[in-house]
Amino acid sequence: MMIPYGRQWIDEDDIEAVARALRSDWLTTGPEVEAFERDLAEYTGARYAVVFSSGTAALHGAYFAAGIGPGDAILTSPVTFAATANAARFLGADVVFADVDRNTVNLDPASARERLDRRVKAIVPVDFAGHPADMDAFRQLASDTGSVLISDACHSLGATYRGRPVGMLADMTVFSFHPVKGITTGEGGAVVTDDRVFYRRLVQFRNHGIERDPEFMADYHGPWYHEMQLLGFNYRLTDIQCALGRSQLAKLPRFLDRRREIAARYTEAFERIEGVTVPAVMPDVQPAWHLYVLRLDPDLYDRRAVFEALRERGLGVQVHYIPVYWHPYYRSLGYARGLCPVAEDYYRRCISIPLYPALDESEVQYVIRSVRSVLEAHRK
Repeated sequence: MMIPYGRQWIDEDDIEAVARALRSDWLTTGPEVEAFERDLAEYTGARYAVVFSSGTAALHGAYFAAGIGPGDAILTSPVTFAATANAARFLGADVVFADVDRNTVNLDPASARERLDRRVKAIVPVDFAGHPADMDAFRQLASDTGSVLISDACHSLGATYRGRPVGMLADMTVFSFHPVKGITTGEGGAVVTDDRVFYRRLVQFRNHGIERDPEFMADYHGPWYHEMQLLGFNYRLTDIQCALGRSQLAKLPRFLDRRREIAARYTEAFERIEGVTVPAVMPDVQPAWHLYVLRLDPDLYDRRAVFEALRERGLGVQVHYIPVYWHPYYRSLGYARGLCPVAEDYYRRCISIPLYPALDESEVQYVIRSVRSVLEAHRK
């Protein structure tokens, strides 16, 4: 049996919430959607929340709401899932990659400032592994350049930065509800914001560009009337999924506590092993611990050999992430290796070990024993 690097934690409350939605009159665009959005806004401290069918769709919506299009660019980290960059390409925009901080692997504000050019309309720091980026620095950078600040917080729902929850730190903040994330709706995502203009564009973009509020229509024929005012998508999240999301969100504090307990156990177990670097946590930050990533000194360990040995022991270890611009699609656009040296050095060292709240004590102990044993056996 494989212990994955991450997975959902579904209990009977979640199953009953979904069953109630299935028994109701609404399977989509109904009261569970509105309730989940209210719950998310309250939890994150934002004025508005708009749910989407995936984190990728939510990124697409946020970039659209920011007015990003051909001739524009976003600036982001290469150490992320490709969707952070891809969503800008969907809109015909370019992607500027800046390097990452050597300690946190988050976007480095100094590198971001160096890489900025006139095309950049949005700065998109990624809260890698659940550790919030240096948002005060990026807020200042966005202010200095007139850029929109969009936080890719797909890893960090529930994290805090200098006492403020993720969701209150950017012009728009994007979350993901994939099964390996902090909470799940199966597939799903959301954007939270305090800006009413962004909110209205997000709501329209999610639903085919349709406007139903007479206040914002060019014309009005009666209560049946609606207008398609822009070219949007069907990025709606169903009531069934939102019922699950509401149930999951109520348990998020317990999920976070368990993730932090496991992360502390791992750090205690691995921090004194030569050639192994455990995740850094910056002052005044409370991470969400989406991932626990060890970095192996390539002079002492062959990462591939360690990876394969841990897989043989039933640990679903993973590598997060291949630098986005290394992928063939981005190479075809002219990006080349060497662009972000710190990110590339990180990639050669990283390995994610299992971390999710449903891990029981025997599994945590097995992970620790297995990692220590494999590292000892594969030291050069």
